[in-house]
Amino acid sequence: MDHILVVDDDPNIRQLLRDYLRDMGYEASAACNGAQMKQILRQTRIDLIVLDLMLDGEDGLDLTRDLRRENAVPIIMLSARGGLLDRILGLEMGADDYLPKPFDPRELVAKIKVVLRRTRAVPEPASNTNGTNAAKSRHADASAFVTFAGWRLDTRMKQMLSPEGVVVSLGGSDYRTLRTLLDHPNRPLSREYLLDQVFDKGHTPLDRSIDVCVSRLRHHLKDSARNAALIRTVRNEGYMLVANVAYEA
Repeated sequence: MDHILVVDDDPNIRQLLRDYLRDMGYEASAACNGAQMKQILRQTRIDLIVLDLMLDGEDGLDLTRDLRRENAVPIIMLSARGGLLDRILGLEMGADDYLPKPFDPRELVAKIKVVLRRTRAVPEPASNTNGTNAAKSRHADASAFVTFAGWRLDTRMKQMLSPEGVVVSLGGSDYRTLRTLLDHPNRPLSREYLLDQVFDKGHTPLDRSIDVCVSRLRHHLKDSARNAALIRTVRNEGYMLVANVAYEA
Protein backbone atom coordinates (compact mmCIF):
# COMPACT_ATOMS: atom_id res chain seq x y z
CA MET A 1 0.00 0.00 0.00
CA ASP A 2 1.50 3.32 -1.08
CA HIS A 3 1.74 5.95 1.65
CA ILE A 4 0.77 9.50 0.60
CA LEU A 5 1.58 12.55 2.73
CA VAL A 6 -0.69 15.60 2.31
CA VAL A 7 0.88 18.90 3.39
CA ASP A 8 -1.65 21.77 3.50
CA ASP A 9 -2.43 24.47 6.06
CA ASP A 10 -6.19 24.21 5.37
CA PRO A 11 -7.61 21.62 7.84
CA ASN A 12 -10.65 20.97 5.64
CA ILE A 13 -8.49 20.10 2.63
CA ARG A 14 -6.21 17.92 4.77
CA GLN A 15 -9.17 15.96 6.13
CA LEU A 16 -10.89 15.70 2.75
CA LEU A 17 -7.81 14.43 0.93
CA ARG A 18 -6.72 12.08 3.70
CA ASP A 19 -10.17 10.46 3.86
CA TYR A 20 -10.50 10.28 0.07
CA LEU A 21 -7.04 8.75 -0.39
CA ARG A 22 -7.78 6.13 2.26
CA ASP A 23 -11.08 5.31 0.52
CA MET A 24 -9.10 4.86 -2.71
CA GLY A 25 -6.81 2.29 -1.09
CA TYR A 26 -3.84 4.42 -0.07
CA GLU A 27 -2.30 4.87 3.33
CA ALA A 28 -2.51 8.60 4.01
CA SER A 29 -1.03 11.03 6.53
CA ALA A 30 -1.33 14.80 6.79
CA ALA A 31 0.79 17.73 7.96
CA CYS A 32 -0.09 21.41 8.33
CA ASN A 33 3.40 22.83 7.74
CA GLY A 34 6.99 22.03 6.87
CA ALA A 35 7.99 21.15 10.42
CA GLN A 36 5.29 18.48 10.70
CA MET A 37 6.16 17.21 7.23
CA LYS A 38 9.83 16.76 8.16
CA GLN A 39 8.90 14.98 11.38
CA ILE A 40 6.68 12.50 9.53
CA LEU A 41 9.38 11.91 6.91
CA ARG A 42 11.88 11.08 9.68
CA GLN A 43 9.51 8.55 11.23
CA THR A 44 7.68 7.03 8.27
CA ARG A 45 8.37 5.79 4.75
CA ILE A 46 6.46 8.08 2.39
CA ASP A 47 5.94 7.19 -1.28
CA LEU A 48 4.64 10.57 -2.50
CA ILE A 49 4.00 14.05 -1.10
CA VAL A 50 1.06 16.26 -2.08
CA LEU A 51 2.44 19.69 -1.14
CA ASP A 52 0.61 23.02 -1.05
CA LEU A 53 2.55 25.95 -2.47
CA MET A 54 1.17 28.53 -0.02
CA LEU A 55 2.06 27.53 3.56
CA ASP A 56 2.71 29.47 6.74
CA GLY A 57 6.44 29.70 7.40
CA GLU A 58 8.40 27.82 4.74
CA ASP A 59 6.37 27.71 1.53
CA GLY A 60 6.09 24.78 -0.84
CA LEU A 61 8.87 26.00 -3.11
CA ASP A 62 11.36 26.28 -0.24
CA LEU A 63 10.37 22.85 1.10
CA THR A 64 10.67 21.26 -2.34
CA ARG A 65 14.13 22.76 -2.85
CA ASP A 66 15.26 21.52 0.58
CA LEU A 67 13.82 18.04 0.01
CA ARG A 68 15.63 17.68 -3.30
CA ARG A 69 18.99 18.13 -1.59
CA GLU A 70 18.63 14.79 0.18
CA ASN A 71 15.41 13.06 -0.84
CA ALA A 72 14.01 11.79 -4.15
CA VAL A 73 10.41 11.29 -2.92
CA PRO A 74 7.95 12.31 -5.69
CA ILE A 75 6.13 15.62 -5.15
CA ILE A 76 2.86 16.89 -6.59
CA MET A 77 2.50 20.61 -5.89
CA LEU A 78 -0.90 22.24 -5.24
CA SER A 79 -1.61 25.95 -5.56
CA ALA A 80 -4.56 28.31 -5.71
CA ARG A 81 -2.34 30.39 -8.00
CA GLY A 82 -2.47 28.59 -11.33
CA GLY A 83 -0.22 30.96 -13.24
CA LEU A 84 2.43 29.74 -15.66
CA LEU A 85 5.26 31.26 -13.58
CA ASP A 86 4.22 29.33 -10.45
CA ARG A 87 4.08 26.08 -12.41
CA ILE A 88 7.52 26.66 -13.91
CA LEU A 89 8.96 27.56 -10.50
CA GLY A 90 7.49 24.39 -9.01
CA LEU A 91 9.10 22.27 -11.72
CA GLU A 92 12.40 24.12 -11.41
CA MET A 93 12.50 23.47 -7.65
CA GLY A 94 12.04 19.74 -8.30
CA ALA A 95 8.29 19.01 -8.21
CA ASP A 96 7.20 16.08 -10.38
CA ASP A 97 3.81 17.52 -11.26
CA TYR A 98 1.51 20.44 -10.52
CA LEU A 99 -2.23 20.74 -9.87
CA PRO A 100 -4.03 24.11 -9.56
CA LYS A 101 -6.79 24.62 -6.99
CA PRO A 102 -9.70 24.04 -7.01
CA PHE A 103 -9.43 20.47 -8.27
CA ASP A 104 -11.40 17.25 -8.29
CA PRO A 105 -9.88 14.65 -5.90
CA ARG A 106 -10.24 12.11 -8.70
CA GLU A 107 -7.84 14.19 -10.81
CA LEU A 108 -5.32 14.20 -7.95
CA VAL A 109 -5.53 10.41 -7.63
CA ALA A 110 -5.00 10.08 -11.39
CA LYS A 111 -1.87 12.24 -11.13
CA ILE A 112 -0.63 10.25 -8.12
CA LYS A 113 -0.91 7.03 -10.12
CA VAL A 114 0.90 8.55 -13.11
CA VAL A 115 3.72 10.04 -11.03
CA LEU A 116 4.27 6.83 -9.06
CA ARG A 117 4.30 4.80 -12.28
CA ARG A 118 6.75 7.23 -13.92
CA THR A 119 8.98 7.31 -10.87
CA ARG A 120 9.26 3.54 -10.68
CA ALA A 121 9.74 3.01 -14.41
CA VAL A 122 13.19 2.88 -15.99
CA PRO A 123 13.23 4.14 -19.59
CA GLU A 124 14.41 1.61 -22.15
CA PRO A 125 16.56 2.50 -25.14
CA ALA A 126 15.02 2.24 -28.58
CA SER A 127 15.67 -1.18 -30.10
CA ASN A 128 17.31 -1.84 -33.46
CA THR A 129 17.51 -4.76 -35.87
CA ASN A 130 20.76 -6.27 -34.61
CA GLY A 131 19.61 -6.40 -30.99
CA THR A 132 22.56 -4.39 -29.65
CA ASN A 133 20.39 -1.85 -27.86
CA ALA A 134 18.10 -4.57 -26.50
CA ALA A 135 21.09 -6.28 -24.89
CA LYS A 136 22.29 -2.95 -23.59
CA SER A 137 18.85 -2.30 -22.09
CA ARG A 138 18.92 -5.61 -20.18
CA HIS A 139 22.41 -4.77 -18.93
CA ALA A 140 21.35 -1.27 -17.92
CA ASP A 141 18.24 -2.45 -16.10
CA ALA A 142 20.31 -4.95 -14.07
CA SER A 143 22.96 -2.38 -13.16
CA ALA A 144 23.09 -0.75 -9.76
CA PHE A 145 25.46 2.00 -10.90
CA VAL A 146 26.13 3.98 -14.07
CA THR A 147 29.39 5.90 -14.42
CA PHE A 148 30.03 8.79 -16.81
CA ALA A 149 32.47 11.73 -16.94
CA GLY A 150 33.69 11.05 -13.40
CA TRP A 151 30.15 10.86 -12.00
CA ARG A 152 28.51 7.73 -10.55
CA LEU A 153 24.73 7.31 -10.64
CA ASP A 154 23.14 5.04 -8.03
CA THR A 155 20.07 3.67 -9.82
CA ARG A 156 18.56 2.28 -6.62
CA MET A 157 18.79 5.44 -4.54
CA LYS A 158 18.40 7.83 -7.52
CA GLN A 159 21.47 9.71 -6.37
CA MET A 160 24.65 10.87 -8.09
CA LEU A 161 28.11 10.89 -6.58
CA SER A 162 30.27 13.72 -7.93
CA PRO A 163 33.98 13.33 -8.76
CA GLU A 164 34.62 15.17 -5.45
CA GLY A 165 32.50 12.69 -3.49
CA VAL A 166 29.42 14.93 -3.04
CA VAL A 167 26.03 13.15 -3.07
CA VAL A 168 23.33 14.77 -5.23
CA SER A 169 19.72 13.52 -4.94
CA LEU A 170 17.54 13.66 -8.06
CA GLY A 171 13.82 14.20 -8.44
CA GLY A 172 11.84 11.64 -10.41
CA SER A 173 11.64 13.53 -13.70
CA ASP A 174 15.30 14.59 -13.51
CA TYR A 175 16.37 11.00 -12.86
CA ARG A 176 14.38 9.68 -15.82
CA THR A 177 15.76 12.42 -18.07
CA LEU A 178 19.31 11.53 -17.08
CA ARG A 179 18.69 7.78 -17.51
CA THR A 180 17.30 8.35 -20.99
CA LEU A 181 20.31 10.45 -21.98
CA LEU A 182 22.70 7.90 -20.45
CA ASP A 183 21.01 5.06 -22.33
CA HIS A 184 21.66 6.90 -25.60
CA PRO A 185 25.10 8.52 -25.13
CA ASN A 186 26.57 10.64 -27.91
CA ARG A 187 23.27 10.61 -29.77
CA PRO A 188 20.90 13.60 -30.18
CA LEU A 189 17.47 12.99 -28.65
CA SER A 190 14.52 15.15 -29.63
CA ARG A 191 12.42 16.92 -27.00
CA GLU A 192 9.41 14.89 -28.18
CA TYR A 193 11.25 11.61 -27.58
CA LEU A 194 12.41 12.77 -24.15
CA LEU A 195 8.85 13.83 -23.25
CA ASP A 196 7.55 10.39 -24.24
CA GLN A 197 10.22 8.67 -22.13
CA VAL A 198 10.18 10.95 -19.08
CA PHE A 199 6.47 11.77 -18.88
CA ASP A 200 3.45 9.58 -19.51
CA LYS A 201 2.29 9.71 -23.13
CA GLY A 202 -1.17 10.67 -21.90
CA HIS A 203 0.37 13.48 -19.88
CA THR A 204 0.47 17.01 -21.28
CA PRO A 205 3.28 18.75 -19.40
CA LEU A 206 4.38 22.32 -19.93
CA ASP A 207 6.32 22.92 -23.12
CA ARG A 208 9.39 23.70 -21.01
CA SER A 209 9.24 20.57 -18.87
CA ILE A 210 12.19 18.81 -20.50
CA ASP A 211 14.16 22.06 -20.71
CA VAL A 212 13.62 22.57 -16.98
CA CYS A 213 14.83 19.03 -16.25
CA VAL A 214 17.94 19.52 -18.39
CA SER A 215 18.60 22.88 -16.73
CA ARG A 216 18.49 21.27 -13.27
CA LEU A 217 20.74 18.42 -14.40
CA ARG A 218 23.27 20.88 -15.81
CA HIS A 219 23.23 22.75 -12.50
CA HIS A 220 23.87 19.51 -10.58
CA LEU A 221 26.59 18.46 -13.02
CA LYS A 222 28.16 21.95 -13.02
CA ASP A 223 27.70 22.00 -16.78
CA SER A 224 27.16 25.64 -17.77
CA ALA A 225 24.35 26.11 -20.28
CA ARG A 226 26.42 28.62 -22.27
CA ASN A 227 29.39 26.27 -22.55
CA ALA A 228 27.72 22.92 -21.98
CA ALA A 229 30.22 20.12 -22.55
CA LEU A 230 28.29 17.22 -21.02
CA ILE A 231 24.65 17.81 -21.94
CA ARG A 232 24.74 19.70 -25.21
CA THR A 233 21.87 21.44 -26.95
CA VAL A 234 21.69 20.23 -30.55
CA ARG A 235 20.05 22.86 -32.73
CA ASN A 236 16.78 21.71 -34.32
CA GLU A 237 17.23 18.33 -32.61
CA GLY A 238 17.13 18.42 -28.82
CA TYR A 239 19.77 17.32 -26.32
CA MET A 240 22.75 14.95 -26.35
CA LEU A 241 24.86 13.58 -23.52
CA VAL A 242 28.52 13.54 -24.57
CA ALA A 243 30.38 10.98 -22.46
CA ASN A 244 31.52 7.38 -22.28
CA VAL A 245 28.99 5.43 -20.20
CA ALA A 246 29.71 2.26 -18.21
CA TYR A 247 27.37 0.04 -16.18
CA GLU A 248 28.24 -1.69 -12.92
CA ALA A 249 26.39 -4.51 -11.19
